Amino acid sequence: MENHPPKCKFTLILLFIISLSLGLISFILCIAAEIKRNKEEDLRWNGKFCYLPTSKAFGLGIATLVSLFFAHIIGNFVLVRNFYSRRKSISQFKMPSIAKILFLISCRFSYGIVVILLIAATNMSRRQVYGKGWLNGECYIVKGGTYSASAILIFVTIGSINASAFSTLKSSQEYRDQKIHKLSG
Repeated sequence: MENHPPKCKFTLILLFIISLSLGLISFILCIAAEIKRNKEEDLRWNGKFCYLPTSKAFGLGIATLVSLFFAHIIGNFVLVRNFYSRRKSISQFKMPSIAKILFLISCRFSYGIVVILLIAATNMSRRQVYGKGWLNGECYIVKGGTYSASAILIFVTIGSINASAFSTLKSSQEYRDQKIHKLSG
């Protein structure tokens, strides 16, 4: 009876590629939102109230949040699946425990910050009508660089979640032993 490598090997690679692709899409959408955000010239003032039209950054911000959410979910799925696997660790991917913890903390921390930044900036990119504004009847414009900072944090988030997932990769010891015996026998 011939033994094959674990089926999850190619599934994990595919999930890593999907997670990285979604992270790249989020990054590109953030840069596009930075370019399309409302500028001061878009603000209309009638002496007492302000008005700001809906920016294209609103839709781009929502698309960024959705793709980032799915990239993070996929990365966490791979991380948890590898961590709770009953297989033995692969010696090639040995990483100090403190590095694993730092990657995990940086992933969670940067994800939280980028989500807060994107929600606030995307919400400000909605239409702000006369007399209502965004907050307390005042109009707010997304500050330049907010989406760009979010894009950088997206790279940190996706990189650290994938690094954490890679650090927990495990292999079936039986398969490795059988492969060695086939080569030597």
